[in-house]
Amino acid sequence: MNQLLNQFIDYLSVERGLSANTLEAYKRDLTKFFGFLDRKSTTSIEGAGPRDIIAYLIYLRKSKLAIRSISRNLVAIRMFYKFLVSEDVINDDPTLNLDSPKTGLSLPEVLSQDEIERLLSLPNSKEQGIKDKAILELLYATGMRVSELINLPIDNIDLHEGYLKCIGKGSKERIIPVGRKAQKTVKKYIDRVRIKYVPRGNSNMLFITRLGRRYTRQGIWKIIKKYSGLIGSNKEITVHTLRHCFATHLLSHGADLRSVQEMLGHVDISTTQIYTHIDKARLREVHQKFHPRG
Repeated sequence: MNQLLNQFIDYLSVERGLSANTLEAYKRDLTKFFGFLDRKSTTSIEGAGPRDIIAYLIYLRKSKLAIRSISRNLVAIRMFYKFLVSEDVINDDPTLNLDSPKTGLSLPEVLSQDEIERLLSLPNSKEQGIKDKAILELLYATGMRVSELINLPIDNIDLHEGYLKCIGKGSKERIIPVGRKAQKTVKKYIDRVRIKYVPRGNSNMLFITRLGRRYTRQGIWKIIKKYSGLIGSNKEITVHTLRHCFATHLLSHGADLRSVQEMLGHVDISTTQIYTHIDKARLREVHQKFHPRG
């Protein structure tokens, strides 16, 4: 099983161009599935059928795994079996007629514009504060994913013209405008802070640590966590929250869905449409709160 798994991961990496994080997630989910089959005395992947997969999904549900996570596991299993069929390892795909669990509509947490302004005003004028503010401003200004931010070369941002070139999922390239406030904040970071850190390392990324090294996802997460408790909101704020705010605030001010889809790097516009549901949900809350018969 492990040999087939390694071949599958190599296929996803070379042929599909999936990111390292996605590959790791598929490998982790499938390793758990193999462990389940092994405990059920199913010694070969060819011997597993639809009943085994359904039993595994039931096992995950009884383990109180979220529906979304169960769906992700099933996606990994489906892709693995399609690969096995294409490689003539097996003749029939046991996942062919299995339905994905219904996840329902999950609306991401979004900050109001006032809350965003408070968040962006928190960093101080010291070195660390200047860098933190630049990171927060750029995340909100562009809607980039954290993986895209930490892998953004300094040569890929043009502060004079006001845009950056981002490499997203599947190594797909897109151009994202950068607003004036973010331009100003990032330039201040480059001129006053980054220039001091560069000689200490060898990274060409835009955002680097004091040692001149590339930031990690955890490093960015710690920055968000540091300020999230200071804005006077009970909402859970993560790195992805700023991406949600970027999309929601654009749409609420009249941006068209296709443009937002392009800036977010969504392949399917239905993924972007969740932000229109957020706006409708907010309108409903306002109506219920202020209408005399709400």
